[in-house]
Amino acid sequence: MAKYAFIFPGQGAQYSGMGLEFYNNFECSKQVFETANKVLNKDVSKICFEGSDEDLKKTINTQSAILAVEIAILEAFKSKTSIRASYVAGHSLGEYAALYESGAIDLENIFKAIQKRAELMDLACQNGKGGMAAVLGLNADIIRENLIPNVYVANYNEPNQTVITGDVESVSKLSEVLKEKGARKVVPLAVSGAFHSPLMKIATDEFKKFVSTIEIKDSKIPVITNCDGKETTKKEDFINKMPEQISNSVYWVQTINKMVENGVDTFIEMGPGRVLSGLNKKMCPELKTYNISDLQSLEAVLGELN
Repeated sequence: MAKYAFIFPGQGAQYSGMGLEFYNNFECSKQVFETANKVLNKDVSKICFEGSDEDLKKTINTQSAILAVEIAILEAFKSKTSIRASYVAGHSLGEYAALYESGAIDLENIFKAIQKRAELMDLACQNGKGGMAAVLGLNADIIRENLIPNVYVANYNEPNQTVITGDVESVSKLSEVLKEKGARKVVPLAVSGAFHSPLMKIATDEFKKFVSTIEIKDSKIPVITNCDGKETTKKEDFINKMPEQISNSVYWVQTINKMVENGVDTFIEMGPGRVLSGLNKKMCPELKTYNISDLQSLEAVLGELN
């Protein structure tokens, strides 16, 4: 019998029109968007369905919008099948969809949490000095050996794709060094700050205060958490790890490896785009990975798995 993991993408996967088919065709999905609109007192659904690229790139919009789409897809999928996850995980903000599905945080509180996270991260970025770059074709060990002051590893995405983060000038300087060390390509990312680095510490500290104000429970499904790639189920651990995630590396390679070690043989990515499916197929091509981002892909996955 297959052992499933549900995985959820992060910032960068957004596009205008995402989630609209689910809103129009599933009452459970429509309710997710309506809850987001009500809890956050803004039209999240309109941002998803009609927002410009510029609107969708703004961190204060992106995080709640992607989360709403992920949960809307999740609920639509669950309404059509008895398939359930043995493990859940999400890349950066995608971890909040995983926390929701795990039972650790309810729908209203998960939207409050992601909006507060986005606001604090946006504030931490307002000095304009932070940047990120994706390093392709170079082992993460070599990158770590050549780190310079004020540059950190943000994401371990797959063995040949690692993202560095830090102040803009230092990231640019290290990018040139890494090209000399054999990187196939170093691509600057269109982001507003040094996400997943100590430069986000002010956001981490403020988010700790916020997390203490919302209800968090032990999870019913283990979450493999970004900040350490470990199985997490206890309320106290989520309270500590949620703020820590903002300024820590995303250990995505370790997250996927942990689930594979625990017997997962089928991954289902739910959310806009196909980023995580692409990473998975590079890391573990022998395993089954599916993506659900629209009605066509939902029907295809249901047709194969049901």
